[in-house]
Amino acid sequence: MTEQYRPDDGAPALFGWEFASDPYPAYAWLRQHAPVHRTRLPSGVEAWLVTRYADARQALADQRLSKNPAHHDEPAHAKGKTGIPGERKAELMTHLLNIDPPDHTRLRRLVSKAFTPRRVAEFAPRVQELTDRLIDGFAARGSADLIHEFAFPLPIYAICDLLGVPREDQDDFRDWAGMMLRHTKAGHGGGRRGGVARSVKMMRGYLAELIHRKRQALPAEPRPGEDLISGLIRAFDHGEHLTENEAAAMAFILLFAGFETTVNLIGNGTYALLTHPEQRHRLQDSLARGEHGLLATGVEELLRYDGPVELATWRFATEPLTIGGQRIAPGDPVLVVLAAADRDPERFADPDVLDLARRDNQHLGYGHGIHYCLGAPLARLEGRTALATLLSRLPDLRLGADPADLRWRGGLIMRGLRTLPVEFTPEAGKAAERQT
Repeated sequence: MTEQYRPDDGAPALFGWEFASDPYPAYAWLRQHAPVHRTRLPSGVEAWLVTRYADARQALADQRLSKNPAHHDEPAHAKGKTGIPGERKAELMTHLLNIDPPDHTRLRRLVSKAFTPRRVAEFAPRVQELTDRLIDGFAARGSADLIHEFAFPLPIYAICDLLGVPREDQDDFRDWAGMMLRHTKAGHGGGRRGGVARSVKMMRGYLAELIHRKRQALPAEPRPGEDLISGLIRAFDHGEHLTENEAAAMAFILLFAGFETTVNLIGNGTYALLTHPEQRHRLQDSLARGEHGLLATGVEELLRYDGPVELATWRFATEPLTIGGQRIAPGDPVLVVLAAADRDPERFADPDVLDLARRDNQHLGYGHGIHYCLGAPLARLEGRTALATLLSRLPDLRLGADPADLRWRGGLIMRGLRTLPVEFTPEAGKAAERQT
């Protein structure tokens, strides 16, 4: 942990590479001295950062903070800097991260059935199959990059299955998602956003074609376990059919928001366990006894301690309001810093300590209020399955690099490692047996 900032240092520098490696001391300073802090982002857009837990929870549930970028009080040319690059040109704006009730309520209801506890439980065997298959790919080697060989492909293939992307097309989705992961600089501006915009354009073209093919082949009645895109095509609400743009935007955002959060949950979570050996061995012992209670609370603690989403997505004030004693003007962007709120000592005892058995852990890792992450049940399933299987199959898993040499992606919304090299005793026989 880097040294804490002192009040006489002034506000700490934000969003540089050193900050990305360990933002928590800076967030601690902001919580204490400037809990609702106006700053200029690397993109040039000015926004309010909300860092205390109580204020963050209030802001996430405040419907005077709109998700619709049309409420942004910046010149029109700047609006493209506050969302996903290329989504406006690709006509993918009408998704859950950009709309308010009543459209948000209608669209969320249409897709929520895909993420019910029952549907997620039915998907568990497929997640386990994918997890084992990916580990089989490197288990006999004794080393791996857990981001690119495991944490990244697992949620891509899982969400593709859920959406109904044919298996033969899923590697294309993996390539496009990889471009996003490499180049996402949301809020930072610069040319790298162009790489994301290109992948968004290609994905949009594919989704339009896939929706057309599925509409032509759609049976009169839904079949058990019908994929989500077919369900979106079929869906109607109060007699109003979902438009093709809405269906494409919904499929797109479930992929875009669903894969990177899980990549980072698995990557950040594994890294935290490997750098906290006592907690890691405690979890391994629990799993060896066939107990899963510590795994469940442990995933929640990993989401709180160093979660996959650093800042909640953009909100814009629709009228004058006050957060944490600070007046916010209409049109001002507000960014709730989930990572800061989840380390608030006013809410969590010993917040900088990783405790897998922590109780009363009402973290904000997946948000709060009507925009609470729709895919959280699936992400939790993938996180639990990935971590449990890694620790069980590769019990002496260890870092393959000095933590100081690891690099974190320098985006604004998400928090995740670029790579996670690991080493372990090669697994003999099991992977080969599984493949025969």
